[in-house]
Amino acid sequence: MKGEEVVLEHLQKALTMEFTAAHQYMLHSHVLKDWGLDGLSEKMNEEMQEEQGHANMLIERMLFLEGDPDMTSMNKVNRAQTLRDMFEADLRDEHEARKFYTQAAQACQEAGDLVSRDLFTNLVHDEEGHIEWLETQLGLLDRLGEQGYTQLQIRKSGGDEDEE
Repeated sequence: MKGEEVVLEHLQKALTMEFTAAHQYMLHSHVLKDWGLDGLSEKMNEEMQEEQGHANMLIERMLFLEGDPDMTSMNKVNRAQTLRDMFEADLRDEHEARKFYTQAAQACQEAGDLVSRDLFTNLVHDEEGHIEWLETQLGLLDRLGEQGYTQLQIRKSGGDEDEE
């Protein structure tokens, strides 16, 4: 089934955003592990896997619409030097994704592609979950400071290991 060009363009831009997010979360996961924050590293790894799942859905939709996904398209990934920088950068990216996916859902609606619209609507929902989590982490950093937040994360990791 041949898809509308505007829909395919939105799907491709979303794919680029998801590839970038997956690589950003992968880098963060490794940085956090290097910092000794294994529990937080695992959370970033889970986020990476979710973004990869989003990319898979976008690829499947593009192929169904007879599009040609550009599998090499990705924006620059940056290494954060502090937890605050990491969370703030991720939050900016998630807000940008939420805004774009909302616009993309509307464009798909106008093009009469309700399945792609629903895909983008579901992505908005997932991005809102990421935004909420990141805002919570930044709030904890504000209240506890980076040292207190780090200690909390280490205790969480240590507590999980004791339960196994």
